This record gives sequence, C-alpha cells and structure tokens, in this order.
Amino acid sequence: MTTAELIGADPGWLITVKALLVFIFCVVLTLLSVWGERRLVGRMQQRPGPNRVGPFGLIQALADGVKLALKEDLIPAAADKIVFVIAPIISATTCFMSFAVIPITGPVTLFGHKTAMQLTDLPVGVLYVLAIASVGVYGIILAGWSSGSTYPLLGGLRSSAQVISYEIAMGLSLVAVFIYAGSMSTSDIVAAQTSWWYGVVLFPSFAIYAISMVGETNRAPFDLAEAEGELVGGFHTEYSSLKFALFFLAEYVNIIAVSALATTLFLGGYHAPPFLGFTENWLGGWFTAIWFFSKVLAFFFVFVWLRGTLPRLRYDQFMQFGWKVLIPVSIMWILVVATLRVLSLQGAPRIIVVAFASAVVFLIMAVNIGFENAKKKKLEEIVDDAAEPSFAVPQLPSAVASINVSNKEGVDRG
Repeated sequence: MTTAELIGADPGWLITVKALLVFIFCVVLTLLSVWGERRLVGRMQQRPGPNRVGPFGLIQALADGVKLALKEDLIPAAADKIVFVIAPIISATTCFMSFAVIPITGPVTLFGHKTAMQLTDLPVGVLYVLAIASVGVYGIILAGWSSGSTYPLLGGLRSSAQVISYEIAMGLSLVAVFIYAGSMSTSDIVAAQTSWWYGVVLFPSFAIYAISMVGETNRAPFDLAEAEGELVGGFHTEYSSLKFALFFLAEYVNIIAVSALATTLFLGGYHAPPFLGFTENWLGGWFTAIWFFSKVLAFFFVFVWLRGTLPRLRYDQFMQFGWKVLIPVSIMWILVVATLRVLSLQGAPRIIVVAFASAVVFLIMAVNIGFENAKKKKLEEIVDDAAEPSFAVPQLPSAVASINVSNKEGVDRG
C-alpha cells in the first residue's frame, strides 16, 4: 500500500493520537532546541552555557517557560487589546499546522494499525506548507500594529516585506523539485528520492532554499524584524508573560518546520543514506524517525552556527540580496532544469545534456563577472569625478600633525 492509502485507512482516534504525538514532539524539540542553542553558542564563545538547572542544564528552558508564565501580563494603554491578544495565538497555531503533511516515518505499526507518521497526504502538500507560512506572518504584522508603538510597528512592516521577498525565492526554489518529482505531494517527493537526493541533483535549488528559510524565520543574520540595535525588540517589544512565550515558541517551531520541509524535499525525508538502507526496517520501521530527526537537527545546528558567527546585515543589503540575487538566479535555474528535464525525457544523449548544463553555467559565470566589472568601473568613475566640496573642510589629524612636524623642523634648521 502507498502512504496515501495507509493514511486514508486510519480511524479517527488514531489520527487524534498521531496529532497529539506530533504536538508533543514539537514542544519537546523546542525545549531541547533552546537548551541546545544556548549550549552551542556558549561553547563557540568559550563559556559553558546553562548548566545548573537539571543535569547539564536540560531543564533550563522549562524553568524559563514557567518563569514567563508567572510574570505579570501587561497590555499597553494605546494597544488594540483584541488584536494584541490574537496576534501571538495566530503565530503559535500556524507554526504547528505545517507538520500535518510532513512524513516523519515510513510504514509503521501503531496500536496494532499499519500506518505512517503523517497526518494527511495532500496532492498539493508543499503549497499547503507555503500557505500556512504566509498566514503565520499575520501574527507578526498584527502584533507590531496593535502595540500602539513606533518600534513594534516598524518591526512588523519589516517582517512583512522580508517574508514576501524571501517566500518568492523559496517558492521558486521548489519548482525544480516539482519538475523532477512530478508531484507536489510530500510523500511522493520522498518516494522519488530513493536513488539520489534532490539536495545533490538540484543543489542550486537546495542552496537557495537554505538561504531563504533563514530569512523566512527571522533568524540571524537576517533577524531584521527584531533588530535590538535599532528597533529594541521589534514587533514583540510590548509583549510579556505568556504572550511573549508564544512568540518564542513560534520562532523555534518554525525553525523545526522549515528544517523538516528541507529534509523532506532535498534530503530524502525519513529515508536512510543509500549505503544504510538496511536500517529502515529496524524497530518495525520506527528507526526511520531517527534518520528524519537527525537530518532536522543537522539543519538546526546550521541555524545556531550562523547565529554564532555572522553579523547582522543592513536592511537594504538584505532586501537587495533577495530581489537582485536569489530571485533572478532561481528563475534562471528553473529554465535550466526544465530544459534538462525535457531533453532527458525525450531520450537525448547524456553528453548533450551535460554540454548544455555546462554552457549555461559558464554563461551565468560570465554574466556575473561582467556585472561585477561594470559595477567596479562605475564606482571608480564616481570616485574620480567627485568634485571638491564648496565649503571649508577641516584637515585630518594626521595631516595637521605632519604640518606641525614640518614647521618645527624648519624652525630648528633656521
């Protein structure tokens, strides 16, 4: 039986149990992710990180959650109270909904029923995930608008522009996967990667998606919606207690969600690496969940690594990178992939396909080099043609010091 047939035969109580298990997995992974990030960043900064509450500090994230729940819940006087309360609920609920179509395991036995750890299998499952991610940003926008303060409003506006820009690049990066898999169903895409993972075959799409998912989740170095250096805390500046905790939960669950989608679309989902395929039958098929979560945690480590090493971009650089680099490259790559797919389906010799791909790569490199040279030449012309200022300009301290030294030497000689 296919995955869709297995899921379609699930009784209602089994669907409820699977939904509860997915929710528990997400919450537990969030707590462990907060602890893991603090420990990893601490090691990168040569300090231990949380190590007091529980063994190895494992209960630190839970203690922080309890502390937030017991804090006073404040609502600003100028806030729109109804929208102010609804905004974090939107962010916290939509982030869990993406997991409805993510295949976590292959066929397994749960309470005597043959099933798969996937709630539903939609023919357009990937589009469903993108739609849910788009709805989730409303929580951030409404939070910034309803706070009745300037900085949260600016943070919400930045987030809306950021998500629109990088969701376009993210959506375009997935088109190549749809072309090769011939389906938008997540289970079909996983089944199509039995021989080669799309992260290898479609590496440019994988790279574009990996960059876009960091911008989509407002994580460093793309955390411009909550840049504390200029916008205090951004859209959640006025939030406290459980409402702030919901935004905190939504951020980390979104990281897990985009990592799970990347695992599904580019790294073979729950499948083991090709040389370890025999492990998929261990524990009655449940060992595939270990492979799935291992890949998700590898992506999470990259998120933490980026946060611990890269400085934050300027907002104009960030938007320029999305619109002038990622989106044009995605469009060109879609044209290349579509042409290669047609050539391969029509039985063209492999040498022709490889030659075409190589020619396109060299053409893109030549165009890029040409743009860089033109940009450099234009900057040099601007510097050379810069006119002298019409107003008095004070001398640099080094120039003043050299003048004083030369005057002193002249006096000494005299």
